[in-house]
Amino acid sequence: MTQTTEAPAGRTRRRAKPSRRRVAAGHGRRKRGWLRIALTIGLSILVLVTAGAGWLYLRLNGNIDTFGADGFSKNRPAAEASRGANVLVIGTDARTGGNSELGGGDKSDIGRSDTAFLLHVYADHQHAVGISIPRDTLVPIPSCKLPDGSWSKAQTNVMFNSAYSTGGTAEGNPACTQNTVEQLTGLRVDHTVVVDFKGFSKLTDVVGGVQVCLPNDVYQKDLNPNRTTQGKIVFEKGEQSVSGQKALDYVRIRHGIGDGSDIGRIKRQQAFISSLITKIKKDGFTPTKLLPLADAATKSMTVDPGLGSADELLKFAMSLKSVDLHNTKFVTIPWRYEGNRVAIVQPDADALWAALKDDRTLDGKDASGKNGGKVPSSPSPSASATEEVTGDGVSVAVYNGTTTKGLAAEAASSLTEHGFTVTGTTNATTQDHSTTSVTYGPGQKAEAETLAALFPDAELTAGSNSGVSVVLGSDYAPGQAASATPTALPSSVADGARSADEDICSNLSYG
Repeated sequence: MTQTTEAPAGRTRRRAKPSRRRVAAGHGRRKRGWLRIALTIGLSILVLVTAGAGWLYLRLNGNIDTFGADGFSKNRPAAEASRGANVLVIGTDARTGGNSELGGGDKSDIGRSDTAFLLHVYADHQHAVGISIPRDTLVPIPSCKLPDGSWSKAQTNVMFNSAYSTGGTAEGNPACTQNTVEQLTGLRVDHTVVVDFKGFSKLTDVVGGVQVCLPNDVYQKDLNPNRTTQGKIVFEKGEQSVSGQKALDYVRIRHGIGDGSDIGRIKRQQAFISSLITKIKKDGFTPTKLLPLADAATKSMTVDPGLGSADELLKFAMSLKSVDLHNTKFVTIPWRYEGNRVAIVQPDADALWAALKDDRTLDGKDASGKNGGKVPSSPSPSASATEEVTGDGVSVAVYNGTTTKGLAAEAASSLTEHGFTVTGTTNATTQDHSTTSVTYGPGQKAEAETLAALFPDAELTAGSNSGVSVVLGSDYAPGQAASATPTALPSSVADGARSADEDICSNLSYG
């Protein structure tokens, strides 16, 4: 019979040691428990971070206002296959939402564009150029959509900034300005961005100020010519940082600095934008830096539907990070005074648009991202027959008889290379010419035949008026009249360019 042993009173019975297998199993359960806890914590952090990013994107999306694409022209330039982009930037001084306190128009005023420039980002994403268009420039304005859904009548020889005011609303008409720029340049505008005073002011605050340089002291009377006294100094001569209201005063001031013209003010704005870009690039194109900028900018920004989301805006901003400061240029459209207004100088302006379309920089370099940066040679189909043609002593007027923008300028450049003197370029009376024609006056047949040698299929016609002219038809191919594509722009365009990395204290006369 087996006896059982009781534990003595007052003593506890010792528990047997667990087996190694049981110890290992328990340890594994504890390890898996910690893994589950760590995984739960990690997932929770991920959810919070994702939720935070989602909240931020929702916030940015909520900031963005868009204007309708239904106001775009039905006859837009064709979209290019280039990987570059054309972005129209409009600065407006008459929007609601706190802009009147910063010097903008009052709430009952109509929207007006104070400044505008077309930014061309080259296909290699290493070069960019901004072309300012003075607000008093005389241009044709096409038919534009009005608030009631109807379309306005096309206008000719009117001020550029009147396009934005078409329709007379406080929000302005950015689609009409885009249509005007597309008709003027023959380039398709990929995106349009409207920035008001409030957004501009906040942006300069967020970056911590922008460095500027003034050639002389500027006083309160210079900001407000209606003052009876000179007042206090607003800006001291020399280099300084400006932000908020002072930044607005700097870019808007016209009196007391330079020649007091809008052209001079444009040059000062180009210097300011260059300095702003320099500051942003030095701070770094990182989400940490870009998101506060995006938050500030989008609060007072109106964009086309293609940029109507935070994702698209940030994607576009990041696409600019490789653009070199030295290769970021600013110019003003070739201009001359016409009374108290500004007229566009041709063929220089058309040569500029043609260069941008071909992704050629202001100094003639290929920025298409192809051919290793070399300007590609474009042999003419008839080069062997035309290479010895010389137009020395022959003057010719060039007319574009087609709807292709910049064609007359391209032909003029080719003719100049062959020694012809181009007296002017403009559109023909109609743009439905299928065949190129050369017309000559009494006693000028030989000159016309010299010209026609560059246009083998051209019709030769005697006219009653003196002079030799060519009307380009749809049969004309750019490069036909020359053995190579022109590379450099007229000096009137390139010489006035300002680089983003240029010394901020250089060229302070501003007109």
